Amino acid sequence: MNFLQKNIINFEDAYFGIDLGDLFVKVLQLEKKGTNDFVRAYAMLPITEGCIEDGRITDKQKVANVIKATIAKAGPKKINTKKAICSLPESKVFLRVLSIPRMEEAEIGEAIKWEIEASIPLSVDQVYYDWQLIGEADGKQNILTVAVSREIVDDILEVLELAGLEVYGLEAESIATTRSLVDNAAAPGEVSLLVDLGAKRTNFVVAEGNVPFFTSSIPFSSNGVTDAIAKTLGISSSEAEALKISEGVSCCQNDGSIFNSIKAYLEGLSAEIEKTIDFYQNINSQTGKVDKIIVCGGANLKGLVPYLAKRLRHKIYVGDPWTNLNFGERLPIINKERSLQFTNAIGLAMRKKDYENRD
Repeated sequence: MNFLQKNIINFEDAYFGIDLGDLFVKVLQLEKKGTNDFVRAYAMLPITEGCIEDGRITDKQKVANVIKATIAKAGPKKINTKKAICSLPESKVFLRVLSIPRMEEAEIGEAIKWEIEASIPLSVDQVYYDWQLIGEADGKQNILTVAVSREIVDDILEVLELAGLEVYGLEAESIATTRSLVDNAAAPGEVSLLVDLGAKRTNFVVAEGNVPFFTSSIPFSSNGVTDAIAKTLGISSSEAEALKISEGVSCCQNDGSIFNSIKAYLEGLSAEIEKTIDFYQNINSQTGKVDKIIVCGGANLKGLVPYLAKRLRHKIYVGDPWTNLNFGERLPIINKERSLQFTNAIGLAMRKKDYENRD
């Protein structure tokens, strides 16, 4: 099963991206006219809670129905292909960059097989895995490896088939996120930590240049922030959600009741970011440091970036999913704030940037 950029995909055909999360389906198709990129179609619809739990699909038909409804809703033009590249749940993906002695390509596959089996909690016959050569240094080859449980992949393939789609490719969220947010011109030695804030979890991706180096997940979530506000203030979840959206972190009012209700939660996020940076520096002392932290995801909180910048004393940026696309003099039809919700879908849709104008 090939997940990375190999011959699984014929990019002469039109295709679109599907970000399949626990709570939402997001679809997006790009096209190119001349040198300019355009969003042909996009849409997002909720999935009934419980249909997907931590990446495991429990009701395939319901999820397939939501995918079909999301595609039907997409605009401003219609999605004009059945070929889809779908995300793989990051919490179920094992992604690492490995360094192995230089060898012929025919020998790399066998070497990677043993390296993967030694570094993941599943046997190699329980996963689909793929690899991609990303460079050489000091007589060694650097290999990007991805392994995913066969059960997870087979369930996604079945759901996409139920939705009447042709699987054009599968890709880890971290790879799509990196493609969307990290400048293609980033130097190989420039290190970014991507903090992808979600409704149920937060994913960390450390990227060297524009290649993800390793990933991890923590339970910090938008839903958790809402629950903390509701419990502290004794209000309903819907009221807490409204306050969270309107007030955010309330960084300028450190004695405010809303800030105090989530302070411990934010401190936990900050501590996990510090641990991730320390872990990276310990395993890769040659690179030395994380140059920037990029915050993305649909659960971004108002005021979170300045809070983290002050707490961590580090450069913090709000991600721009359009970084590697060229819209010419026209603005994309999805504004920058909302586009953060589509970061993964954008990265999937731009996996190869030769879209054609196909009305």
